[in-house]
Amino acid sequence: MAALKEKRTCGQRCEDFGRFVWNSDDGTLMGRTPEKWVYISLYYVAFYVVMTALFCLAIWTLMYTLDPYTPDYQDRLKSPGVMVWPDTYGEETVEIFYNTSDKASGKKMANILNEFLKPYNDTKQLECNNYNCTKGKYFIQNTFSAPHHTKWSCPFTQSMLGPCSGLEDPTFGYNCSRPCVIIKMNRDGQENVAKIEYFPDRGIIDPSYFPYYGKLAQPTYVNPLVAVRFSLVEEKKAKIQCRVVSHKISYENFHDPYEGKVIFSLKALK
Repeated sequence: MAALKEKRTCGQRCEDFGRFVWNSDDGTLMGRTPEKWVYISLYYVAFYVVMTALFCLAIWTLMYTLDPYTPDYQDRLKSPGVMVWPDTYGEETVEIFYNTSDKASGKKMANILNEFLKPYNDTKQLECNNYNCTKGKYFIQNTFSAPHHTKWSCPFTQSMLGPCSGLEDPTFGYNCSRPCVIIKMNRDGQENVAKIEYFPDRGIIDPSYFPYYGKLAQPTYVNPLVAVRFSLVEEKKAKIQCRVVSHKISYENFHDPYEGKVIFSLKALK
């Protein structure tokens, strides 16, 4: 019993470990002969090759069944999202505050709008989208009649935004109290806004820009826009709500108050 309880020295333990790693008497490496190690290695290589092949086959089958002409990213919400530019965010909502006496403040807003409107350049739009769309009707396309097996897209040019296009006034009105914002639909009133102007006229988006068939089918498609020029009461904060106006689109969702609309604040300082 005393021999069983005898503690082994550090040297003995190192010797035992060395014998475990390589036992010259049995010719084993870590308890197995080199031949067995070869068999085990081949087994795991074959196992992981088969698993990888099955995984790749499953991914390929999934991708093969997906329609490449369906938009990749879709939401469960039935109503479309609404956004506003310049997209300068405050603590809770978009807050478009600027100082009319500070040129850098207005230039920052103008740069955001210029960057956003680059895809809407008149020359680029008319080169890519030269199809003569019928206004007032949905542009239903059952075939891929455009070049490179794609579908036509209706052009939406920067000049269609009128004084809010940045072509007539590069400052977009941010050098005074008549700023322009770019949205997608209409909006509700507010007492701190003296006057509202829409571009295109009445803030209507023509149905000829819909439906959207996806990026692959319509590679030159750009979202139609509405520009709004406000005449603000200086030093007064105006809370603006832009919402979609359509009998098929909901904007009164109790669980999602921002469905179908966007809310932002606008203020011109001196």
